[in-house]
Amino acid sequence: MVDTAMTDAVHEGASGALTSDGFARVTDAILESVGDVIDGKPEAVRSALVCLLAEGHLLIEDVPGVGKTMLARALATSVDATVRRIQFTPDLLPGDVTGVSVFNPVEREFEFKPGAIFANIVIADEINRSSPKTQSALLEAMEERQVTVDGRTHYVPEPFLVVATQNPLEMEGTYALPEAQRDRFMMRISMGYPDARSEAVMLRQRDTVNPIDRLAPVVTGEQVAGLIAWARAVHVAPAIEDYAVALSQATRTHTDLRLGASPRATLQLVRAAKVWAALDGRGFVIPDDITALLVPVFAHRIIPTRSAGGARARSTAEAITTILERIAAGVRVPIASRQ
Repeated sequence: MVDTAMTDAVHEGASGALTSDGFARVTDAILESVGDVIDGKPEAVRSALVCLLAEGHLLIEDVPGVGKTMLARALATSVDATVRRIQFTPDLLPGDVTGVSVFNPVEREFEFKPGAIFANIVIADEINRSSPKTQSALLEAMEERQVTVDGRTHYVPEPFLVVATQNPLEMEGTYALPEAQRDRFMMRISMGYPDARSEAVMLRQRDTVNPIDRLAPVVTGEQVAGLIAWARAVHVAPAIEDYAVALSQATRTHTDLRLGASPRATLQLVRAAKVWAALDGRGFVIPDDITALLVPVFAHRIIPTRSAGGARARSTAEAITTILERIAAGVRVPIASRQ
């Protein structure tokens, strides 16, 4: 059952009365609810909520069995949203994702049968185990929140979030996501292994019951729209916008990068920073919000030169992180907004 106090707070937000403290109170409850299932990973939980409220998508790259799918299911349950899981395999077809038109002999016309993409939260499990053709079936829905089949447009439900999990590229049977596909994801994170205490707690808690079964919705999917609208209105000073643009421009001219951040990356960096600020109880973005999100928003979109990237995927990721940290250190942080 949805918490009454949280419902009232979100309803106030729909009428324009939701405050920074009210937004933070509601979202803290969501974070706590998901955190009850994903113990010891507050950064991953926060990133998932940021993507949901910033209307982006999340790519989780890690080894199997660290809770990637559980994170998406816990978030969906906490916001009372519909959730569908797509297991990506080499034989998965694009129509399995988007849906197909089937002839109805009674009505003597074709009917659209929606695919698994039609849900509030879509779990694209092991997305890089399917072919690029099937991976691309997600592109239109992720960018335009619609699917076109046989010339007809079908809109996905709102809110809409794709949480894709990806195995490391050196694992057998994986296909690297193309640059255009990676650019559709607002953030890429890694769950990592739990610490010893969290793993021991997991053993005790999941021995007899699935922790998802204990979760109750904190807000409804419809009320999440109020949180999204409020976060969208968070103030971004012109100087902060210039700062985000300067960081993006620096990636495009850096000698160790052969592909810099796209304009979409700049836009999504600012959108994510708005939610990041709101989660901290602020109605305005500060430079620290931008720099805190620089690596998860930019790292999967840029490509280092061969000499900078190293031979293995892990060293490439580390090289990109180091480059972005140097860029952040070298770009002037705004002191005051321009007039």
